[in-house]
Amino acid sequence: MIGIVVSGHINFATGMQSAVKAITGEQEQMAYVDFVESMSTDQLEDKLRQAVKEVDSGEGVLILADLPGGSPSNRASTILMESQNVELIAGANLPMIANAAFERDGANLQELVEVILEIGTSCIQNMRLELEKMMVSEPELESEDGL
Repeated sequence: MIGIVVSGHINFATGMQSAVKAITGEQEQMAYVDFVESMSTDQLEDKLRQAVKEVDSGEGVLILADLPGGSPSNRASTILMESQNVELIAGANLPMIANAAFERDGANLQELVEVILEIGTSCIQNMRLELEKMMVSEPELESEDGL
């Protein structure tokens, strides 16, 4: 099974952990690393490396970080550059993280990355436009008596 590490600023990772658990139930081979104010970036990288080791069963590890260019993503990039068996997606959201837990069985690491990127972008929607599309596509019901 592909291991998953979620990381982000302040309580992003542990907040996602609560939400993912509510959606998917308890998950094996998933770790959550918060980058809190009291940590240095070196300490963050150490925790990320430890988390990658803990969740890796040999099928690869997907790191999901909150913000492209942020410290969790930047430090995970150093791990990515050292291993062919680690991938990193920055800009992760809850649908991506929850679906990574569901979709990782039976997928290889590259397939999982593609699926998660597709899910993440498809879940970003302008809800006003989506509702307007739904209202236009639903035919209005007419009755003979005008009511």
